[in-house]
Parts: sequence; C-alpha cells; structure tokens
Amino acid sequence: MSARRRAALVKTMFRSLMVRNYRLFATGQLVKLIGSWMMFVAQDWLVLSLSDNSATALGIVTALQFVPAALLTLPGGRLADRYDKRLILLVANSFWTFLALLFSILVLAGTVQIWHIYVFALFLGIAQAIETPVRQSFVSELVGSPLLPNALSLSAATFNSARIIGPALAGVAIAAFGTGPVFLIAAVSSLSPLLGLARMRPGDLFRKDLASKDERADARILDGLKYAWHRADLRLPMLLMGVIGMAGFNFQLTLAALAKTVFNTGAASFGLFTTALAVGALGGALAGTFRKGRPSVYLMLTAAITFSALELFVGLVPAYWGVILLLVPTGFFMVFFAQSANQRVQLGTEAAYRGRVMALYVLVFLGTTPISSPAIGWAAEHLGAGTSIWLGGAVSLIAALVALAWQLRHAGERLQLTVRPVPKLTVSTARG
Repeated sequence: MSARRRAALVKTMFRSLMVRNYRLFATGQLVKLIGSWMMFVAQDWLVLSLSDNSATALGIVTALQFVPAALLTLPGGRLADRYDKRLILLVANSFWTFLALLFSILVLAGTVQIWHIYVFALFLGIAQAIETPVRQSFVSELVGSPLLPNALSLSAATFNSARIIGPALAGVAIAAFGTGPVFLIAAVSSLSPLLGLARMRPGDLFRKDLASKDERADARILDGLKYAWHRADLRLPMLLMGVIGMAGFNFQLTLAALAKTVFNTGAASFGLFTTALAVGALGGALAGTFRKGRPSVYLMLTAAITFSALELFVGLVPAYWGVILLLVPTGFFMVFFAQSANQRVQLGTEAAYRGRVMALYVLVFLGTTPISSPAIGWAAEHLGAGTSIWLGGAVSLIAALVALAWQLRHAGERLQLTVRPVPKLTVSTARG
C-alpha cells in the first residue's frame, strides 16, 4: 500500500477528530476512561483481597454498580431530550470526580472496608446511569448526522484504547505501589472531561434537528418506549443486546476469577487477560470507523453469533496462553456486535427521541448486569470460572440464532449456501 493510500485511510478513519468540539470530547473521555479502568481493576482486586477471594462478593459489587442503570437510565434519557446535554454532563462528571476522590482518600488511609466498596459502587452507578445515555446522544450534536457513524466508532475506539492502557497500567501500579495510588490517579483523570466540556463552543453544536423548546418540555419516557417498541428494526437489536449483555458481557467479573482461582496468577496476569480482550475490542471499534451508513441487521447478527461462539471456546480452553489468544478475536467481535447494534438503534432514531431511545438501549445493555452478576459470581465460585464463561457464551449463541431465525421469517428471507466457485452464505428472498 502506498504512503498516499495509507494517509487517506488514516484521514478517513479519524475524520471526526477534525471537529473541534468532538476532539475535546474524545480527548477528555480517553483520559478519564484510562483512570476509570485502572480504578475498576484496583476495585476488583481490592474486593478479592478483603473478601478472601470471594467471587460472590465481586458479583455483588458489580451488581451494585449497575443497579442504578435499571432505575435511573430512562429518566436520564428524558433529561437528555429536555435539557442541555452539555450541562448535564458537567454535573454528572463533577459528581463522579467527587466520589473518586473521596474513595481514594479512604483507600490511602488504610481504613477501607468491604461495605465502603459496596456504597462506592452504588453511587458511581448513579452517576453512570445519568451520564451514559446523555453522553451517547450528545455525540450527534458534536458532529452532525454525516459524521455520526465515524464518531460513534471512534468513541468505541476511545473506550477500548482505555481498556488496553488502563488495566495494563493498573496491573503494574498495583504490584508496585498497592491499590491506593491507583484510585488517586482515577480521581485526577476524571477532571479531564470537565475541562473539555468547559472549553467547547456551544455555538458550534449541531442542534437544528432537535425539537423545539416547548416540544422538548413535553418529552415523556412512555412516548420513547412506545416509539422504540413499534419499530421492529430497533426492537431486535435492543432485545438481543439485553440477552447477550446479561449472559455474555461479564468479563470484568469472570476474568478476575479466572486469573486468580483457575490459573492462580496475580494482578499483572489479570491485567493481561483484560488487555488481550481490549486489544481485540479496539480492532473491532476501528473496523467500524470506515462505515458511512447504518449497518445491516445481518452484519449485526453475524457478529453476535461469532462473538458468542468464541466466548464459549474461551471458557472451555484449559491453557493460560490459549485463553489469551482467544480473548483477542472475542474482544473484536464483542465490540463489533455492540457497535453495530448501537448504530442500528441510534442512526435509525429521530433526533427528538434519541435521548430516550438511547437510554432504553443503555438500560438493556447495562441494566441487565444486576440480574446476572450475582448468578455469574455464584457459578464462578461453585462451578468454576471457566464454566461461568462458556455457559454465558452458550446462552448468547442460542439467543443470536433465535434472533437470526426471527429476522429471516419476519423479512420473508432465507439463508442460501453456494459452494462454487467460492463457498458463500448469502441471504435471498424466500420463494412462496
């Protein structure tokens, strides 16, 4: 490939960063998320240390962190459709910073107890439940519709870059200094999005497609729910994400248990597991940056089936390095599926409903975790961490195959396999 061609590809991949407001947003998120992932790794390790390696305690913490998503995400989406998203993000991120700083003081002082972590996880979940749907729907105001697919993919790349850097730094930092300094770094890093939001130019935001002020004042949660439910093209990715998110997206819990209880390794090895998953996830996010429109439903379903099968194999592989190698493609298809589902929902939703619809998407993505985390934690503790992983993959695979069958029947289509000249599986219209 010529240098000119490579330069053109890079420019295409990162074209949303040419928009100043989005550049400030993405930079602030990257710095904060690196610190946050360091904090989550330190938090998991601290829980295991204080609870005598209890995977159940780890599951409780994870559940408490996501319980508010089940209660507050939909009201957060209503706020996004009624008020200034930038202002809401400033308040939510300020609350997050305060919590992170307070908890870092407890850990550094050596007075932290397991119940402190439970409370901390719950309040962090409150901030996240409000901030997440607002942040996701705010991206369209930063770049406008033409650049939205690219910006969403870059936001996923930002998230997964942090998942690579954060756990790797956390593993080294915990081994060298303990958990206290890691929490302090997270608190300081959370100031970055606040600075970015403060420096944005409100006049450059893309808000012409938003409803009028009077119409926004009448935005109701129920209207958003009805809108999403009566759209089959929105309903399918949400339901599928709900099942796979509940059964298959529990790596924060299962990989910690796998590292410590199955392979008897330390914090650095746990960070290596998470980093391998994140390397693949970053590739999956960057693969979506070339997308210029709404992904097809069959692309989304293919990614879901592939991810589920790979997760099943991760739980069955007995070798340490085999798990690491499999986690890379698993991470790739995990994010490729999540991004295609996200983009099918967001790019198919009218601007007036985007906050509430994205809140519903976040609810099914994050809100199912409190239901599954204690059960996954119990399975990891009593049946083995590997079993909890392959069971999650099996449930996800069944859900993806059922979704594929429903879509084919709903659209009046069928799968067709051709072997010559090259084996290929295509979708064709079913003959009556």
